[in-house]
Amino acid sequence: MLLKSLAAIAEGRGFDLHWQVKVIETGETFGQGDELELPSASVRKISIMMAALKAVHEGRIDLAADVTITKELQEGILSGVCQYMTPGLVIPFRDAILQMIITSDNICTFEVMRPFEIPEFTNYCKNIGMTGTTHRTRFPPTNLTAEHALDQVTTTTAADQVLLLDLILRGTEDEAVAKRLGVSTELCAMALQFLKWQRYREMIPGLLPTMTTVANKTGWGQRGWMDSGIVFRDERPLYILSATTDNVPETMPDGLPGRVASGRAIAELSRACWDSLA
Repeated sequence: MLLKSLAAIAEGRGFDLHWQVKVIETGETFGQGDELELPSASVRKISIMMAALKAVHEGRIDLAADVTITKELQEGILSGVCQYMTPGLVIPFRDAILQMIITSDNICTFEVMRPFEIPEFTNYCKNIGMTGTTHRTRFPPTNLTAEHALDQVTTTTAADQVLLLDLILRGTEDEAVAKRLGVSTELCAMALQFLKWQRYREMIPGLLPTMTTVANKTGWGQRGWMDSGIVFRDERPLYILSATTDNVPETMPDGLPGRVASGRAIAELSRACWDSLA
């Protein structure tokens, strides 16, 4: 019944909607277009976080290490808060990871990625089973058209994002799962808490009861909007959902911005899961 409801929501939107959902209680997973490799936009930052925490676990990076917000990095930034801060601001590496997740700060993303070569993030994903994910950039390109090729941006699949979130969730209690991610249960718990502190709440949480706990990471790009998250009820994980819209027009036939229609579609998917499972 839920699969049928979700498929119906995805039909006739005026753009493509691809998704996967995992029901925590039963382990059942199903989706639509969930193996398609599509632009990840800022959803990529979940795997960046975990690869960085792996380096922390291995002693290669210190969470307390200084990160300096320089004027040079503040030019042309489209997301986050550090672009508005006084140049020279110093924060710990831990807080750079946090801002990368909760405000999608691209200066902090650059700083978190700085100690690594970009292929290291792709290799990390492949090693944990995210076979449809390829990292390609530090700063997302800002001059692309809506028809840009996939190889110009980082790409992923809904299935990969559900897998990653499921591993983080289980890794908070299962040392073997945390080891698969290259981290400890404590670092999995930190990652999950950062995702719960997400400031953007218009997609997966958008139509849920106020103050519902959702551990998620949103994203947007020239081709569409996306969100991946774990939804909780009474602190119990209920479902994991990853959804991506593609080929979203700037303006819908009814005059609404495509971003509004896109976010609403993802919110409706999430609400259908909530109504069916809660």
